[in-house]
Amino acid sequence: MIFIPLPFVVALLLVILLVQMIRRNEADLRENIAFILLMAAYALQSVLIGIRWGYDVRAMMPAQSALATLIAPLAWIAFGNLTTEPSEHRLSRLWPHLLPAFLVALLLAFWREPVGPVIILVYLSYGFALLWLALSGPDVLVESRLDGVLRSYRSLWVTALAILASPLTDIIISFDMQWTGGVHSGAVIAGGNVLALLLLGGAAAVASEATPADEDNEPRPQTSTRTTTEDSAIAAAVDALMQSKQLYKDVDLNLGRLARRLGLPARQVSSAINRIHASSVSQYVNNHRIDEARRLLAATDEPITRIMFDAGFLSKSNFNREFLRITGLSPKAWRLGHQLPAGARSVASLSGQSMPATSLSAKSSPVGGK
Repeated sequence: MIFIPLPFVVALLLVILLVQMIRRNEADLRENIAFILLMAAYALQSVLIGIRWGYDVRAMMPAQSALATLIAPLAWIAFGNLTTEPSEHRLSRLWPHLLPAFLVALLLAFWREPVGPVIILVYLSYGFALLWLALSGPDVLVESRLDGVLRSYRSLWVTALAILASPLTDIIISFDMQWTGGVHSGAVIAGGNVLALLLLGGAAAVASEATPADEDNEPRPQTSTRTTTEDSAIAAAVDALMQSKQLYKDVDLNLGRLARRLGLPARQVSSAINRIHASSVSQYVNNHRIDEARRLLAATDEPITRIMFDAGFLSKSNFNREFLRITGLSPKAWRLGHQLPAGARSVASLSGQSMPATSLSAKSSPVGGK
């Protein structure tokens, strides 16, 4: 009977996720190259773990250690790229993150004793850096598409916690070495790494994917009553763009793109919307999308799926959740109670103007949003 180590199965799953990621992002592979490299590193590491602990091939340990010091920096680069404009993703900013792997390679060649502590230090450093990034809130991911920013944000949290948990494996192994002579070390390493790689691989795949996110449980931004004239001016400028240019219909819209249209820092735009509208940028944009969807539902006979796309959504599940969040009804139920008579529908459709939310939702019971 052929023995197949569990990490090999994990590697296969990660490769499948990697292929799906590449196929899903064929048009913008450069923008997702960091996530693709991260997934490839996860898959390769899983193979090395399987060879080392499944077949007791100790020659894999140096390669496993060197690759381990690349995974945490790649995770930081991947999520860090979502916080800056694409033009800022320069090699000068990336190469310092390769130094830990270079240092470990030198130590493996000349002095192996400090390798373990160095890897632990690398994971703790990048884990806390990712955690600090996550604590800034979803709007920090300015280059993540607004209809998917929450999914990327959740993946950031998973990645940060998984990387911080990795050094715990080393601590458990050290106790096992002292108490049992390392009897359980193989199982602890294989099991811990399999779980971590699955979590990290899933997080990377989700963060880079183009499908919309579930916004139901999006954390509310920290708002302040200390709004300023500048906040009001920025919020008014964003409102004007939404009305005149209908930017909410752009499925690729993100906070960075919106800020560049205004010539302002993304954080400043985010803070203004948080304070004035008491919502995150993604919720604010989705409110506009649902308003447009309600106009189309009332004024046209277009299929709901077509209206979903026209309003700026890509996922039916996300559209239905957002519609329910704002109106308290499904799109189909809302249309049954609010669709205009045939003659009025043709006039409203030709006008192409958004109807006041109060006139469209007199019978609905909003449960969130504006």
